[in-house]
Amino acid sequence: MAELAVIDNFNLQTISGDLAQAIAEEMDGLGALPFTKVNIPSGGGLAFKIPAEDGDKPEVLAEITGVILDHHPVNAYWGSKFTGENNAPDCSSYDGKQGIDKFTGDIRKCASCPYNQFGSDENNGGKACKNMHRVFFLREGSPVPLVFHLPPTSIKYIRDYIAKRIIFQRLRCWQAVTKITLSEENSKKGIAYSHVVFTFAGKLSPEKAKEAEAMRNCIVKQYRQIDTEDLYQDGGTDGFMNIPDGDVPQFDS
Repeated sequence: MAELAVIDNFNLQTISGDLAQAIAEEMDGLGALPFTKVNIPSGGGLAFKIPAEDGDKPEVLAEITGVILDHHPVNAYWGSKFTGENNAPDCSSYDGKQGIDKFTGDIRKCASCPYNQFGSDENNGGKACKNMHRVFFLREGSPVPLVFHLPPTSIKYIRDYIAKRIIFQRLRCWQAVTKITLSEENSKKGIAYSHVVFTFAGKLSPEKAKEAEAMRNCIVKQYRQIDTEDLYQDGGTDGFMNIPDGDVPQFDS
């Protein structure tokens, strides 16, 4: 196996030291530190729009380089048709295995749930339950992670990337520098949609990988739970309705 290039000049900035102390003190009673949420563009768009913190125009980027700190499946089901409101899901799962009914508190097994079967969505032949993959991505030069909710059209690509370029290289995600871009595909009916492309750019030095792992552990501990605000139909599920009949990818999430 060829030796992987180490990126010594990667500008990794993590929440640690004085910054971590300041966050702990200033955010006391205000909840968790809000991360920047980035949607996958619909219609075959090839640029990410990073929301501006001051409400100004978003930052438009064709590629983003950074580190995948954490990733995990999330499922969300809405029983009613989307009409524009920011309604929380009727049932949601933070691990893709067990969902919690918002109204009854009952726990459902995602694998056997009828809404999580292909064909349960009468509009496009896919699943009524939206299978996503949440990714915490620390881009170069910023201590605040970006949060992506990958739709089914992108899950295959992150799965292949992590298996072939990360695990088979005896790495973990937070030890690798990853470049993400967008690619356009067309459905069988000629409708364009976007999926995320993951490219291995190198690996972090042992010292920086240790810093990234510490931040990853913090995220796993504090944020690996469902946040229904992330899954509103006009935000986190952008792009699901753009895959027409017969074009829903048939692969496990």
